[in-house]
Amino acid sequence: MTNQTIAVIGTGVIGNGWIARFLAKGFDVIACDPAPEAEQKTRTTVEKLWPSLKEHGMHESASLNRLSFTDDIETAVYEAVLIQENVPEREDLKKSVLAQIDKHAPAESIIASSTSGYKPTTLQEQCVVHPERVMVAHPFNPVYLLPLVEISGGAATSPEALERARNIYESAGMKPLVMKGEVDGHIADRLMEALWREALHIVNDGHATTEEVDKAIVYGAGLRWALMGPFLTFHLAGGEKGMAHMLEQFGPALKAPWTKLEAPELTPELSEKVINGTKEQSGTQSVAELEERRDQFLLKLMRLLQEENYWPAEKVDSNV
Repeated sequence: MTNQTIAVIGTGVIGNGWIARFLAKGFDVIACDPAPEAEQKTRTTVEKLWPSLKEHGMHESASLNRLSFTDDIETAVYEAVLIQENVPEREDLKKSVLAQIDKHAPAESIIASSTSGYKPTTLQEQCVVHPERVMVAHPFNPVYLLPLVEISGGAATSPEALERARNIYESAGMKPLVMKGEVDGHIADRLMEALWREALHIVNDGHATTEEVDKAIVYGAGLRWALMGPFLTFHLAGGEKGMAHMLEQFGPALKAPWTKLEAPELTPELSEKVINGTKEQSGTQSVAELEERRDQFLLKLMRLLQEENYWPAEKVDSNV
C-alpha cells in the first residue's frame, strides 16, 4: 500500500482534505492545480492539519515529504492507482478534466470525482478510453477526518472497478458506502438537504432562530444519530416490538403535514435572518477557530465510536 500513488486534481478545500488524508495514511500524493499559489496554499494547509492527523492516527510511513506538485494532468496521473478529481462544480469543466485524465491514466487506475451534484453516468460521457473505471466518490468535509465516502458507478462503470475503489478507500481509513445505482445528491446529501430545507422554513416562518434550530439538533437528534442513524433510532422508539410497533403506532401520523415539501424562496429577508443569525452564534470566533473546535470534537467523537466498535453497516455481538 505504501508504494501506491494517489493523484489529486484540484486543490480547494476538498482536494486539500483528500491530500492530507492520503498522506497521513502512508500514500505518495501528486497534487495538480494550475493556480499560481496553489502549491504553497496546499502545503500550508496540510502542515496546519498535521498535528490533528497525528492525534487521529497515522500510518508509520506517513510523511509530508511524500507530497509533490505539478500543473500538468498527464504528469500527475502517470503512475497513479487512484485519481481523485475535485475541480469546481461545473459540468463542462468536470467532463473535460475527466476526459483528459482518462486519456493519460494507466488502464488499471480508478478515476473518481468528488462531486456532490453530478451523476457518474453524466461525468463519464466524454471518457472514451476506459469509462468503466470512472465513478463518483463523494466525501464529507472535513475529508481528512470524516470517514464516509459514497461510491457510485455510472452506466459504464464495472463492478470490478467499484470493488477496487472500495479497497483503496478502506486502506485510507475510510468507510466506503457503495451505492446501488446512482441518484441525484447521492444519499447523505439528500438527507442533509431535507433537514436544511426544513430548517430554512422554520427560520423563515419565525418559529425559531438559527441558534435554536442548531440546539434542537445538537442536544436532540444529533446525539442519537452519531451512533445509530434515523432508522435504528425509530426502531428503538417502538419499544420491545421495535420498528413494527413504531410504524403501527405513529405511521398514520406520517400523512400529517409535518414537512414542507419545497424549499422556501431564498428572499433577501430570509438570507438576512440566516446570515445575521449565524454571525450572532459565532460571536467573536473566527471560521478558523470554529474549524479547530469542530476538528477536536470530531476526534473525540470518533474515538468513542471506535471504542464502541461500531459502524452502522456492521452487526455488533450483544454478548460482548
